[in-house]
Amino acid sequence: MNDTLNSDIIGRRVEVNGERATVRFSGIVPPVAGLWLGIEWDNPERGKHDGSHEGTVYFKCRHPTGGSFIRPNKVNFGVDFLTAVKNRYGLEDGPEEDGKSHTITIGKKPVETVGFDSVKKLQSQLSKLQEISLENCRVNCAGDKGEIAKTCPNISELNLSKNLLASWDEVVRIADQLECLESLNLSENKLRFPSGPPSLIGTFSTLKILVLNHTGITWAELLHCASGWPVLQELYLKANDICISERPTDVLQMVKVLDLSSNRLIDESQLFLIAYLPRLEQLILSDIGISSMHFPDVGIGCKTSMFPALQYLVVNDNQISQWSFFNELDKLQSLHSLSCMRNPLTEEGKTSETTRQYIIAKIGQLKTLNKCEILPEERRGAELDYRKNFGNKWKKAGGHQNPEINRPNEEFLTAHPRYQLLCLKYGAPEDGELNTPQPFLLRNQLLTLKIKYPNQLDQSDIEKQLPDSMTIQKVKGLLSRLLKVPVSELLLSYESPKMPGKEIELENDQKSLNFYSVENGDCLLVRW
Repeated sequence: MNDTLNSDIIGRRVEVNGERATVRFSGIVPPVAGLWLGIEWDNPERGKHDGSHEGTVYFKCRHPTGGSFIRPNKVNFGVDFLTAVKNRYGLEDGPEEDGKSHTITIGKKPVETVGFDSVKKLQSQLSKLQEISLENCRVNCAGDKGEIAKTCPNISELNLSKNLLASWDEVVRIADQLECLESLNLSENKLRFPSGPPSLIGTFSTLKILVLNHTGITWAELLHCASGWPVLQELYLKANDICISERPTDVLQMVKVLDLSSNRLIDESQLFLIAYLPRLEQLILSDIGISSMHFPDVGIGCKTSMFPALQYLVVNDNQISQWSFFNELDKLQSLHSLSCMRNPLTEEGKTSETTRQYIIAKIGQLKTLNKCEILPEERRGAELDYRKNFGNKWKKAGGHQNPEINRPNEEFLTAHPRYQLLCLKYGAPEDGELNTPQPFLLRNQLLTLKIKYPNQLDQSDIEKQLPDSMTIQKVKGLLSRLLKVPVSELLLSYESPKMPGKEIELENDQKSLNFYSVENGDCLLVRW
Protein backbone atom coordinates (compact mmCIF):
# COMPACT_ATOMS: atom_id res chain seq x y z
CA MET A 1 0.00 0.00 0.00
CA ASN A 2 1.37 3.42 -0.93
CA ASP A 3 1.81 6.26 1.55
CA THR A 4 -1.05 8.07 -0.20
CA LEU A 5 -4.54 6.65 -0.64
CA ASN A 6 -7.46 7.59 -2.85
CA SER A 7 -9.76 10.32 -1.57
CA ASP A 8 -12.69 7.85 -1.53
CA ILE A 9 -11.00 5.66 1.08
CA ILE A 10 -13.25 6.99 3.85
CA GLY A 11 -16.26 4.72 4.23
CA ARG A 12 -14.59 1.75 2.53
CA ARG A 13 -15.13 -1.64 4.09
CA VAL A 14 -12.03 -3.63 5.01
CA GLU A 15 -10.96 -6.87 6.64
CA VAL A 16 -8.17 -7.23 9.17
CA ASN A 17 -7.23 -10.69 10.44
CA GLY A 18 -10.69 -12.03 9.70
CA GLU A 19 -12.56 -9.12 11.33
CA ARG A 20 -14.55 -6.58 9.30
CA ALA A 21 -14.40 -2.81 9.81
CA THR A 22 -15.13 0.55 8.14
CA VAL A 23 -12.45 3.13 7.33
CA ARG A 24 -13.26 6.40 9.18
CA PHE A 25 -9.89 8.23 8.87
CA SER A 26 -6.78 8.31 6.70
CA GLY A 27 -3.75 10.42 7.56
CA ILE A 28 -0.92 11.20 9.98
CA VAL A 29 -1.26 10.53 13.71
CA PRO A 30 1.61 12.36 15.52
CA PRO A 31 4.06 11.71 16.95
CA VAL A 32 4.47 8.46 14.98
CA ALA A 33 5.45 9.03 11.35
CA GLY A 34 3.74 7.47 8.34
CA LEU A 35 0.20 6.94 7.16
CA TRP A 36 -2.46 5.46 9.42
CA LEU A 37 -5.99 4.30 8.84
CA GLY A 38 -8.58 4.87 11.53
CA ILE A 39 -11.13 2.06 11.44
CA GLU A 40 -14.36 1.32 13.28
CA TRP A 41 -14.77 -2.38 13.95
CA ASP A 42 -18.06 -4.21 13.39
CA ASN A 43 -17.25 -5.97 16.66
CA PRO A 44 -16.70 -3.10 19.12
CA GLU A 45 -14.82 -5.37 21.53
CA ARG A 46 -12.07 -5.66 18.93
CA GLY A 47 -10.99 -2.01 19.27
CA LYS A 48 -9.15 0.07 21.88
CA HIS A 49 -10.58 3.60 21.75
CA ASP A 50 -13.31 5.84 20.29
CA GLY A 51 -11.19 7.44 17.52
CA SER A 52 -9.20 9.76 19.77
CA HIS A 53 -5.48 9.82 20.45
CA GLU A 54 -3.75 11.95 23.10
CA GLY A 55 -6.71 14.34 23.30
CA THR A 56 -7.21 14.76 19.54
CA VAL A 57 -10.38 13.38 17.92
CA TYR A 58 -9.50 11.87 14.54
CA PHE A 59 -12.84 10.09 13.95
CA LYS A 60 -15.89 9.05 15.93
CA CYS A 61 -17.22 5.61 16.85
CA ARG A 62 -20.59 4.51 18.10
CA HIS A 63 -18.89 2.48 20.82
CA PRO A 64 -16.14 3.76 23.16
CA THR A 65 -13.89 0.82 22.27
CA GLY A 66 -14.93 0.46 18.63
CA GLY A 67 -11.90 2.15 17.02
CA SER A 68 -8.30 1.37 16.13
CA PHE A 69 -5.44 2.91 14.17
CA ILE A 70 -3.78 0.50 11.79
CA ARG A 71 -1.18 0.60 9.02
CA PRO A 72 -2.61 0.35 5.45
CA ASN A 73 -0.49 -2.70 4.63
CA LYS A 74 -2.32 -4.67 7.32
CA VAL A 75 -5.70 -4.07 5.68
CA ASN A 76 -7.48 -6.17 3.05
CA PHE A 77 -9.73 -4.03 0.84
CA GLY A 78 -11.28 -7.02 -0.91
CA VAL A 79 -11.89 -8.02 -4.53
CA ASP A 80 -14.47 -7.47 -7.24
CA PHE A 81 -17.39 -9.83 -7.80
CA LEU A 82 -15.96 -11.95 -10.62
CA THR A 83 -12.57 -12.37 -8.92
CA ALA A 84 -14.42 -13.75 -5.90
CA VAL A 85 -16.45 -16.09 -8.13
CA LYS A 86 -13.30 -17.46 -9.76
CA ASN A 87 -11.56 -17.87 -6.42
CA ARG A 88 -14.59 -19.51 -4.83
CA TYR A 89 -15.31 -21.90 -7.68
CA GLY A 90 -11.69 -22.81 -8.50
CA LEU A 91 -11.25 -20.76 -11.68
CA GLU A 92 -8.23 -18.68 -10.78
CA ASP A 93 -6.58 -16.75 -13.60
CA GLY A 94 -3.53 -18.28 -15.21
CA PRO A 95 -2.74 -21.30 -17.47
CA GLU A 96 -2.74 -24.88 -16.24
CA GLU A 97 -0.34 -27.62 -17.11
CA ASP A 98 -1.93 -30.22 -19.39
CA GLY A 99 -2.64 -33.42 -17.53
CA LYS A 100 -2.65 -31.81 -14.07
CA SER A 101 -5.74 -32.66 -12.03
CA HIS A 102 -7.72 -29.98 -10.16
CA THR A 103 -10.89 -30.17 -8.08
CA ILE A 104 -13.29 -27.25 -8.33
CA THR A 105 -16.88 -26.64 -7.25
CA ILE A 106 -19.72 -26.04 -9.68
CA GLY A 107 -22.94 -25.24 -7.88
CA LYS A 108 -22.77 -27.58 -4.89
CA LYS A 109 -20.85 -30.41 -6.56
CA PRO A 110 -17.03 -30.90 -6.54
CA VAL A 111 -15.72 -31.66 -10.05
CA GLU A 112 -12.25 -32.99 -10.94
CA THR A 113 -10.72 -31.39 -14.03
CA VAL A 114 -7.69 -32.19 -16.17
CA GLY A 115 -5.92 -29.77 -18.46
CA PHE A 116 -6.49 -26.35 -19.97
CA ASP A 117 -9.37 -27.51 -22.18
CA SER A 118 -11.26 -28.61 -19.10
CA VAL A 119 -10.87 -25.17 -17.57
CA LYS A 120 -12.28 -23.58 -20.72
CA LYS A 121 -15.20 -25.98 -20.52
CA LEU A 122 -15.76 -25.19 -16.85
CA GLN A 123 -15.47 -21.48 -17.54
CA SER A 124 -18.41 -21.88 -19.88
CA GLN A 125 -20.28 -23.67 -17.10
CA LEU A 126 -20.29 -20.46 -15.07
CA SER A 127 -22.86 -19.11 -17.48
CA LYS A 128 -25.17 -21.93 -16.42
CA LEU A 129 -24.83 -21.41 -12.68
CA GLN A 130 -28.10 -20.46 -11.01
CA GLU A 131 -27.03 -20.56 -7.34
CA ILE A 132 -23.85 -18.85 -6.14
CA SER A 133 -22.62 -18.40 -2.58
CA LEU A 134 -19.87 -15.83 -2.00
CA GLU A 135 -20.31 -15.66 1.77
CA ASN A 136 -17.24 -14.17 3.45
CA CYS A 137 -15.33 -13.85 0.15
CA ARG A 138 -14.33 -10.15 0.61
CA VAL A 139 -16.44 -8.88 -2.31
CA ASN A 140 -16.25 -5.07 -2.37
CA CYS A 141 -17.58 -4.04 -5.81
CA ALA A 142 -19.16 -5.11 -9.07
CA GLY A 143 -15.98 -4.76 -11.13
CA ASP A 144 -15.84 -3.81 -14.80
CA LYS A 145 -19.19 -2.83 -16.25
CA GLY A 146 -21.03 -5.62 -18.02
CA GLU A 147 -18.57 -8.40 -17.12
CA ILE A 148 -20.91 -10.13 -14.64
CA ALA A 149 -23.65 -10.26 -17.28
CA LYS A 150 -21.22 -11.84 -19.75
CA THR A 151 -19.82 -14.43 -17.35
CA CYS A 152 -22.69 -15.65 -15.17
CA PRO A 153 -25.95 -14.03 -16.29
CA ASN A 154 -28.28 -16.81 -15.10
CA ILE A 155 -27.80 -16.42 -11.37
CA SER A 156 -31.18 -16.59 -9.59
CA GLU A 157 -29.96 -17.15 -6.01
CA LEU A 158 -27.02 -15.10 -4.70
CA ASN A 159 -25.48 -15.10 -1.22
CA LEU A 160 -23.27 -12.04 -0.60
CA SER A 161 -23.39 -12.14 3.20
CA LYS A 162 -20.37 -11.15 5.32
CA ASN A 163 -18.55 -9.27 2.54
CA LEU A 164 -17.01 -5.80 2.17
CA LEU A 165 -19.75 -4.04 0.24
CA ALA A 166 -20.07 -0.48 1.49
CA SER A 167 -23.06 0.96 -0.35
CA TRP A 168 -26.42 0.02 -1.78
CA ASP A 169 -25.34 1.59 -5.10
CA GLU A 170 -22.67 -1.10 -5.44
CA VAL A 171 -25.28 -3.78 -4.82
CA VAL A 172 -27.38 -2.20 -7.57
CA ARG A 173 -24.43 -2.36 -10.00
CA ILE A 174 -24.16 -6.11 -9.35
CA ALA A 175 -27.87 -6.85 -9.46
CA ASP A 176 -28.39 -4.76 -12.59
CA GLN A 177 -26.45 -7.42 -14.52
CA LEU A 178 -28.51 -10.35 -13.18
CA GLU A 179 -31.85 -10.37 -14.96
CA CYS A 180 -32.96 -13.66 -13.32
CA LEU A 181 -32.14 -12.72 -9.72
CA GLU A 182 -34.86 -13.97 -7.34
CA SER A 183 -33.03 -14.37 -4.01
CA LEU A 184 -30.35 -12.06 -2.55
CA ASN A 185 -28.65 -12.31 0.87
CA LEU A 186 -26.71 -9.22 1.98
CA SER A 187 -26.51 -9.96 5.71
CA GLU A 188 -23.66 -8.41 7.70
CA ASN A 189 -22.63 -5.91 5.03
CA LYS A 190 -22.65 -2.47 6.66
CA LEU A 191 -24.24 -0.61 3.78
CA ARG A 192 -24.89 3.06 3.10
CA PHE A 193 -28.45 3.28 1.79
CA PRO A 194 -29.84 6.10 -0.37
CA SER A 195 -32.17 8.58 1.30
CA GLY A 196 -34.20 8.93 -1.88
CA PRO A 197 -35.68 6.43 -4.35
CA PRO A 198 -33.07 4.17 -6.03
CA SER A 199 -31.92 5.37 -9.42
CA LEU A 200 -32.37 1.97 -11.11
CA ILE A 201 -36.01 1.13 -10.46
CA GLY A 202 -36.09 -2.03 -12.58
CA THR A 203 -32.90 -3.56 -11.19
CA PHE A 204 -34.74 -5.89 -8.82
CA SER A 205 -37.78 -6.51 -11.00
CA THR A 206 -37.63 -10.31 -10.39
CA LEU A 207 -36.44 -10.29 -6.77
CA LYS A 208 -38.66 -12.35 -4.43
CA ILE A 209 -36.40 -12.93 -1.38
CA LEU A 210 -34.19 -10.26 0.22
CA VAL A 211 -32.12 -10.77 3.39
CA LEU A 212 -30.84 -7.57 5.04
CA ASN A 213 -29.98 -8.84 8.53
CA HIS A 214 -27.34 -6.80 10.39
CA THR A 215 -26.97 -4.24 7.59
CA GLY A 216 -27.85 -1.09 9.55
CA ILE A 217 -30.82 -0.17 7.35
CA THR A 218 -33.44 2.17 8.79
CA TRP A 219 -37.18 1.97 8.15
CA ALA A 220 -37.15 5.20 6.12
CA GLU A 221 -34.28 3.90 3.95
CA LEU A 222 -36.12 0.63 3.50
CA LEU A 223 -39.24 2.33 2.20
CA HIS A 224 -37.18 4.47 -0.20
CA CYS A 225 -35.50 1.40 -1.69
CA ALA A 226 -38.61 -0.80 -1.67
CA SER A 227 -40.07 0.90 -4.75
CA GLY A 228 -37.46 -1.08 -6.69
CA TRP A 229 -38.73 -4.43 -5.33
CA PRO A 230 -42.16 -4.74 -6.98
CA VAL A 231 -42.58 -8.52 -6.58
CA LEU A 232 -40.75 -9.05 -3.27
CA GLN A 233 -42.35 -11.83 -1.18
CA GLU A 234 -39.90 -12.43 1.68
CA LEU A 235 -38.01 -9.72 3.59
CA TYR A 236 -35.61 -10.43 6.47
CA LEU A 237 -34.54 -7.47 8.63
CA LYS A 238 -33.09 -9.03 11.77
CA ALA A 239 -30.99 -6.92 14.18
CA ASN A 240 -31.00 -3.49 12.53
CA ASP A 241 -32.28 -1.32 15.43
CA ILE A 242 -35.29 -0.59 13.25
CA CYS A 243 -38.04 1.71 14.46
CA ILE A 244 -41.15 1.52 12.25
CA SER A 245 -41.91 5.16 11.56
CA GLU A 246 -44.58 5.14 8.84
CA ARG A 247 -46.99 2.90 6.98
CA PRO A 248 -45.78 1.22 3.76
CA THR A 249 -48.66 2.47 1.66
CA ASP A 250 -47.38 1.94 -1.89
CA VAL A 251 -44.57 -0.58 -1.30
CA LEU A 252 -44.13 -4.09 0.15
CA GLN A 253 -47.67 -4.93 -0.93
CA MET A 254 -46.62 -8.39 -2.19
CA VAL A 255 -44.64 -9.36 0.93
CA LYS A 256 -45.75 -12.65 2.51
CA VAL A 257 -42.91 -13.18 5.02
CA LEU A 258 -41.48 -10.40 7.22
CA ASP A 259 -38.76 -11.00 9.83
CA LEU A 260 -38.25 -8.18 12.35
CA SER A 261 -36.45 -10.26 14.99
CA SER A 262 -34.00 -8.64 17.42
CA ASN A 263 -35.12 -5.09 16.59
CA ARG A 264 -35.74 -4.12 20.20
CA LEU A 265 -36.98 -0.59 19.42
CA ILE A 266 -40.20 -1.99 17.93
CA ASP A 267 -43.27 -1.80 20.16
CA GLU A 268 -46.94 -2.67 19.83
CA SER A 269 -47.98 0.69 18.36
CA GLN A 270 -45.37 0.39 15.60
CA LEU A 271 -46.70 -3.02 14.59
CA PHE A 272 -50.05 -1.41 13.82
CA LEU A 273 -48.29 0.53 11.04
CA ILE A 274 -47.69 -2.73 9.14
CA ALA A 275 -51.02 -4.29 10.14
CA TYR A 276 -52.64 -3.72 6.75
CA LEU A 277 -50.06 -5.31 4.46
CA PRO A 278 -52.59 -7.30 2.41
CA ARG A 279 -50.56 -10.47 1.75
CA LEU A 280 -48.50 -10.78 4.95
CA GLU A 281 -48.78 -14.45 5.97
CA GLN A 282 -45.75 -14.93 8.27
CA LEU A 283 -44.54 -12.39 10.82
CA ILE A 284 -41.42 -13.14 12.87
CA LEU A 285 -41.07 -11.02 16.02
CA SER A 286 -38.59 -13.01 18.10
CA ASP A 287 -36.52 -11.09 20.66
CA ILE A 288 -38.05 -7.64 20.22
CA GLY A 289 -38.98 -7.27 23.91
CA ILE A 290 -42.74 -7.29 23.33
CA SER A 291 -44.96 -8.15 26.30
CA SER A 292 -48.47 -7.13 25.27
CA MET A 293 -50.75 -7.02 22.26
CA HIS A 294 -54.11 -5.33 21.86
CA PHE A 295 -56.29 -4.85 18.79
CA PRO A 296 -58.34 -1.76 19.60
CA ASP A 297 -60.70 -1.97 16.61
CA VAL A 298 -62.78 -4.88 17.99
CA GLY A 299 -64.08 -6.20 21.29
CA ILE A 300 -64.43 -9.61 22.93
CA GLY A 301 -65.24 -12.48 20.57
CA CYS A 302 -64.77 -10.46 17.37
CA LYS A 303 -62.16 -10.68 14.62
CA THR A 304 -59.87 -7.74 13.91
CA SER A 305 -59.37 -6.26 10.44
CA MET A 306 -55.64 -5.97 11.19
CA PHE A 307 -53.19 -8.50 9.71
CA PRO A 308 -55.95 -9.97 7.51
CA ALA A 309 -53.75 -12.64 5.89
CA LEU A 310 -51.49 -13.49 8.86
CA GLN A 311 -51.30 -17.28 9.26
CA TYR A 312 -48.03 -17.82 11.15
CA LEU A 313 -46.76 -15.68 14.04
CA VAL A 314 -43.43 -16.15 15.86
CA VAL A 315 -42.95 -14.37 19.21
CA ASN A 316 -40.14 -16.45 20.75
CA ASP A 317 -37.72 -14.97 23.33
CA ASN A 318 -39.92 -12.07 24.41
CA GLN A 319 -41.45 -10.86 27.70
CA ILE A 320 -44.94 -12.34 27.41
CA SER A 321 -46.21 -12.98 30.93
CA GLN A 322 -49.98 -12.30 30.71
CA TRP A 323 -52.74 -14.55 29.33
CA SER A 324 -54.37 -11.49 27.78
CA PHE A 325 -51.73 -11.67 25.02
CA PHE A 326 -53.20 -14.96 23.77
CA ASN A 327 -56.77 -13.72 24.20
CA GLU A 328 -55.95 -10.98 21.71
CA LEU A 329 -54.37 -13.40 19.23
CA ASP A 330 -57.72 -15.16 18.94
CA LYS A 331 -58.95 -11.98 17.21
CA LEU A 332 -56.66 -12.61 14.22
CA GLN A 333 -58.91 -13.96 11.49
CA SER A 334 -56.37 -16.14 9.64
CA LEU A 335 -53.90 -17.23 12.36
CA HIS A 336 -53.38 -21.00 12.50
CA SER A 337 -49.70 -21.39 13.57
CA LEU A 338 -47.97 -19.85 16.60
CA SER A 339 -44.51 -20.15 18.09
CA CYS A 340 -44.09 -18.57 21.53
CA MET A 341 -41.18 -20.40 23.15
CA ARG A 342 -38.89 -19.02 25.88
CA ASN A 343 -41.28 -16.43 27.29
CA PRO A 344 -41.91 -16.01 31.06
CA LEU A 345 -45.39 -17.53 30.65
CA THR A 346 -44.29 -20.42 28.44
CA GLU A 347 -40.98 -21.48 29.96
CA GLU A 348 -40.57 -25.24 30.19
CA GLY A 349 -41.31 -26.70 33.58
CA LYS A 350 -43.93 -28.47 35.62
CA THR A 351 -46.75 -26.42 34.11
CA SER A 352 -45.59 -26.47 30.47
CA GLU A 353 -48.26 -29.00 29.41
CA THR A 354 -51.00 -27.01 31.15
CA THR A 355 -49.76 -23.82 29.48
CA ARG A 356 -49.95 -25.49 26.08
CA GLN A 357 -53.52 -26.61 26.80
CA TYR A 358 -54.57 -23.11 27.86
CA ILE A 359 -53.12 -21.53 24.71
CA ILE A 360 -54.93 -24.08 22.55
CA ALA A 361 -58.19 -23.39 24.38
CA LYS A 362 -57.78 -19.61 24.08
CA ILE A 363 -57.01 -19.54 20.32
CA GLY A 364 -59.79 -21.44 18.61
CA GLN A 365 -58.43 -21.64 15.05
CA LEU A 366 -54.87 -22.66 16.00
CA LYS A 367 -53.61 -25.78 14.21
CA THR A 368 -49.91 -25.74 15.14
CA LEU A 369 -48.29 -24.58 18.40
CA ASN A 370 -44.51 -24.37 18.79
CA LYS A 371 -44.08 -26.45 15.62
CA CYS A 372 -46.24 -29.30 17.00
CA GLU A 373 -49.52 -30.12 15.27
CA ILE A 374 -52.66 -29.80 17.38
CA LEU A 375 -54.64 -32.97 16.73
CA PRO A 376 -58.45 -32.89 17.14
CA GLU A 377 -58.37 -35.00 20.31
CA GLU A 378 -55.77 -32.68 21.88
CA ARG A 379 -57.94 -29.65 21.14
CA ARG A 380 -60.99 -31.37 22.55
CA GLY A 381 -59.09 -32.34 25.71
CA ALA A 382 -57.62 -28.85 26.15
CA GLU A 383 -60.99 -27.15 25.73
CA LEU A 384 -62.81 -29.56 28.05
CA ASP A 385 -60.13 -29.13 30.74
CA TYR A 386 -60.21 -25.35 30.38
CA ARG A 387 -64.00 -25.35 30.64
CA LYS A 388 -63.76 -27.49 33.79
CA ASN A 389 -60.82 -25.68 35.46
CA PHE A 390 -62.48 -22.26 35.28
CA GLY A 391 -66.03 -23.46 35.88
CA ASN A 392 -66.19 -22.34 39.51
CA LYS A 393 -64.93 -18.87 38.60
CA TRP A 394 -67.52 -18.75 35.83
CA LYS A 395 -70.31 -19.57 38.28
CA LYS A 396 -69.08 -17.00 40.82
CA ALA A 397 -68.98 -14.38 38.04
CA GLY A 398 -72.64 -14.98 37.19
CA GLY A 399 -72.43 -17.97 34.87
CA HIS A 400 -75.28 -20.47 34.99
CA GLN A 401 -76.31 -23.72 33.28
CA ASN A 402 -79.65 -22.11 32.45
CA PRO A 403 -79.02 -19.98 29.31
CA GLU A 404 -81.72 -17.52 30.33
CA ILE A 405 -79.87 -16.46 33.48
CA ASN A 406 -76.32 -17.10 32.28
CA ARG A 407 -74.77 -13.63 32.71
CA PRO A 408 -71.03 -13.80 33.57
CA ASN A 409 -69.60 -10.37 34.36
CA GLU A 410 -67.34 -8.35 32.07
CA GLU A 411 -64.23 -9.04 34.16
CA PHE A 412 -64.61 -12.80 33.63
CA LEU A 413 -65.38 -12.45 29.93
CA THR A 414 -62.31 -10.23 29.45
CA ALA A 415 -60.09 -12.84 31.12
CA HIS A 416 -61.77 -15.80 29.40
CA PRO A 417 -63.30 -14.54 26.13
CA ARG A 418 -63.85 -18.04 24.65
CA TYR A 419 -65.46 -19.57 27.73
CA GLN A 420 -69.05 -18.94 26.67
CA LEU A 421 -68.29 -20.45 23.25
CA LEU A 422 -66.84 -23.58 24.92
CA CYS A 423 -70.04 -23.91 26.96
CA LEU A 424 -72.05 -23.82 23.75
CA LYS A 425 -69.73 -26.36 22.15
CA TYR A 426 -69.60 -28.90 24.99
CA GLY A 427 -72.43 -27.84 27.25
CA ALA A 428 -72.15 -25.81 30.44
CA PRO A 429 -70.11 -27.56 33.19
CA GLU A 430 -72.23 -29.58 35.61
CA ASP A 431 -71.90 -29.19 39.38
CA GLY A 432 -70.41 -32.66 39.74
CA GLU A 433 -67.56 -31.74 37.40
CA LEU A 434 -66.65 -28.69 39.45
CA ASN A 435 -66.18 -30.40 42.84
CA THR A 436 -62.70 -29.82 44.19
CA PRO A 437 -60.64 -32.96 43.43
CA GLN A 438 -58.82 -34.88 46.16
CA PRO A 439 -55.74 -36.12 44.32
CA PHE A 440 -54.31 -38.17 47.18
CA LEU A 441 -57.27 -40.58 47.32
CA LEU A 442 -57.02 -43.26 44.66
CA ARG A 443 -60.79 -43.74 44.46
CA ASN A 444 -61.13 -40.14 43.32
CA GLN A 445 -58.83 -40.82 40.36
CA LEU A 446 -60.49 -44.03 39.15
CA LEU A 447 -62.60 -44.00 36.00
CA THR A 448 -65.40 -46.49 35.47
CA LEU A 449 -65.32 -47.39 31.79
CA LYS A 450 -67.30 -49.73 29.59
CA ILE A 451 -65.08 -51.81 27.29
CA LYS A 452 -66.52 -52.99 23.97
CA TYR A 453 -65.09 -54.98 21.05
CA PRO A 454 -66.83 -53.74 17.85
CA ASN A 455 -65.14 -56.29 15.56
CA GLN A 456 -65.44 -59.29 17.92
CA LEU A 457 -69.09 -60.26 18.28
CA ASP A 458 -68.24 -63.27 20.49
CA GLN A 459 -66.62 -61.03 23.13
CA SER A 460 -68.92 -59.79 25.88
CA ASP A 461 -68.77 -56.16 26.95
CA ILE A 462 -67.17 -55.59 30.35
CA GLU A 463 -66.73 -52.75 32.82
CA LYS A 464 -63.41 -51.77 34.34
CA GLN A 465 -62.13 -49.18 36.79
CA LEU A 466 -58.87 -47.61 35.59
CA PRO A 467 -56.77 -44.73 37.02
CA ASP A 468 -57.09 -41.58 34.89
CA SER A 469 -53.28 -41.31 34.99
CA MET A 470 -52.86 -44.73 33.33
CA THR A 471 -51.04 -44.50 30.00
CA ILE A 472 -52.52 -45.95 26.81
CA GLN A 473 -49.56 -48.34 26.68
CA LYS A 474 -50.44 -49.77 30.10
CA VAL A 475 -54.12 -50.02 29.16
CA LYS A 476 -53.08 -52.04 26.11
CA GLY A 477 -50.89 -54.25 28.32
CA LEU A 478 -53.81 -54.99 30.62
CA LEU A 479 -56.10 -55.79 27.70
CA SER A 480 -53.41 -57.92 26.05
CA ARG A 481 -53.22 -60.14 29.12
CA LEU A 482 -57.01 -60.25 29.40
CA LEU A 483 -57.67 -61.06 25.74
CA LYS A 484 -54.51 -63.07 24.93
CA VAL A 485 -53.85 -60.69 22.00
CA PRO A 486 -50.38 -59.14 21.30
CA VAL A 487 -50.11 -55.49 22.35
CA SER A 488 -48.89 -54.51 18.88
CA GLU A 489 -52.21 -55.59 17.36
CA LEU A 490 -54.47 -53.58 19.66
CA LEU A 491 -56.11 -50.34 18.51
CA LEU A 492 -57.91 -48.19 21.08
CA SER A 493 -60.45 -45.40 20.82
CA TYR A 494 -63.32 -44.14 22.95
CA GLU A 495 -66.79 -42.60 22.77
CA SER A 496 -68.32 -40.10 25.17
CA PRO A 497 -72.04 -39.66 25.88
CA LYS A 498 -71.36 -35.91 25.70
CA MET A 499 -70.40 -36.24 22.04
CA PRO A 500 -72.67 -38.96 20.58
CA GLY A 501 -71.57 -40.46 17.29
CA LYS A 502 -67.98 -39.17 17.57
CA GLU A 503 -65.11 -41.64 18.09
CA ILE A 504 -61.77 -40.39 19.44
CA GLU A 505 -58.63 -42.39 18.61
CA LEU A 506 -56.09 -43.00 21.41
CA GLU A 507 -53.04 -42.81 19.15
CA ASN A 508 -50.18 -41.90 21.50
CA ASP A 509 -49.19 -44.80 23.78
CA GLN A 510 -47.23 -42.47 26.08
CA LYS A 511 -50.20 -40.23 26.91
CA SER A 512 -52.63 -40.85 29.78
CA LEU A 513 -56.38 -41.36 29.75
CA ASN A 514 -56.64 -37.97 31.41
CA PHE A 515 -54.70 -36.38 28.53
CA TYR A 516 -57.43 -37.52 26.13
CA SER A 517 -60.11 -36.28 28.58
CA VAL A 518 -61.56 -39.76 29.10
CA GLU A 519 -64.21 -39.46 31.84
CA ASN A 520 -66.46 -41.65 33.99
CA GLY A 521 -69.04 -43.48 31.91
CA ASP A 522 -67.13 -43.24 28.64
CA CYS A 523 -66.86 -46.32 26.43
CA LEU A 524 -63.47 -47.77 25.47
CA LEU A 525 -63.48 -49.42 22.02
CA VAL A 526 -60.93 -52.18 21.44
CA ARG A 527 -60.08 -53.55 17.98
CA TRP A 528 -57.50 -56.00 16.68
